[in-house]
Amino acid sequence: MSMPYYVSPEQVQADKAEFARKGIARGKSIVALEFVGGALLMAENTTDLTKIGEIYDRVAFAGVGKFSEFDQMRKLGVRFADTTGYAYSREDVRARGLANAYSQAIGESFTREMKPLEIEVLLVEVGDDRYEGHNRNSIYRVKFDGFLSDHKGFCVIGGNVDDVQQVLEGGYQAGMPAGEAAGLARRALEAGSDGGSNLGVDDLEVCLLDRERSGRKFVRLSADQVQGILDGRAEVEPDPS
Repeated sequence: MSMPYYVSPEQVQADKAEFARKGIARGKSIVALEFVGGALLMAENTTDLTKIGEIYDRVAFAGVGKFSEFDQMRKLGVRFADTTGYAYSREDVRARGLANAYSQAIGESFTREMKPLEIEVLLVEVGDDRYEGHNRNSIYRVKFDGFLSDHKGFCVIGGNVDDVQQVLEGGYQAGMPAGEAAGLARRALEAGSDGGSNLGVDDLEVCLLDRERSGRKFVRLSADQVQGILDGRAEVEPDPS
């Protein structure tokens, strides 16, 4: 009788981590930055598939890696937020609670499943002075193994993280206007892009969490709006409400 093939638990976990890292690194980077009026999320994206989306009034989601997997996570987050907002109140839907839920779900999948999720996600919440204790922005990163971390000022996921991170660390300042934040984000993505190529507005997916808007804070920008912000000619459209 032949002996069964044995692989140590440590080796299994290491192999799954390496598999997930390679899948995530093949994707394009996404950056999130705080600016004076809220938070900006920018991704290198030339497809019609969106990497950035709205979860709830003040919370945005961004994902890299395998699209079908992180988009499923986005949908689960929307359901979780809707349930929480309905059962309690809208201001009780926080990025921290969503990040904890994602951390648990992704970490459990990494531990139990043979194939890990090839994803990394960001949860970004913009502050709102109308609610006590809600005035600060929040940025949370959840890795493929469920590891959860919070970040101040900026964060990057996917692609050539080190190259993008270096540009952000060298150029970021607290209280930047939207135009400067968008310009820094684009330069950082260009540093991590293949061959350091120049990225036009049609190569970018850009969304804002605008602190000054009442109600829903999430705004998806068109190419013309992105160009206007980069040129310093315009900010976002006024709040229709």
